[in-house]
Amino acid sequence: MKERLTRLKTIRKLIKTYRIESQEALLGYLSREGFAVTQATLSRDLKLLKVGKLSDGHNGYVYTLPGDDERQESELTVAQDFLRGYISIEYSGNMVVIKTYSGHSDVVASAIDSMNLDEVLGSIAGRDNCVFVCLREGITGEDFLDTLKLKIPELDE
Repeated sequence: MKERLTRLKTIRKLIKTYRIESQEALLGYLSREGFAVTQATLSRDLKLLKVGKLSDGHNGYVYTLPGDDERQESELTVAQDFLRGYISIEYSGNMVVIKTYSGHSDVVASAIDSMNLDEVLGSIAGRDNCVFVCLREGITGEDFLDTLKLKIPELDE
């Protein structure tokens, strides 16, 4: 997981530093930085970072990062989505069960995924009112809850 975080940080740095027009060019820069990444992984990373393409004013497009204001607004929206949908959080071992209001499980699971918490292996939204979250080996439900409270200080658990 650490390599992923380092890679994401490097991608941000490269996009801020260079005029990058394609994934192939970005893969080349990453390779020079010591990362062996597939195009599929890079595509997921760009989506995760919310990287966009803007016209360069000539005949092409370049990658850009969302501004701090956009990122803060996005983080606030994710937190609000979570708070609106969840009822309770319980855990046992490395499994967390988040009970939600009817019809909110997809939104709550999406919020968890959007937070990109290192502690989380993945989440599964139930059909209607439950989200299951699988934590990494050695991470407890209490650890997860502590991290979640850092991301969402308004959380009442």
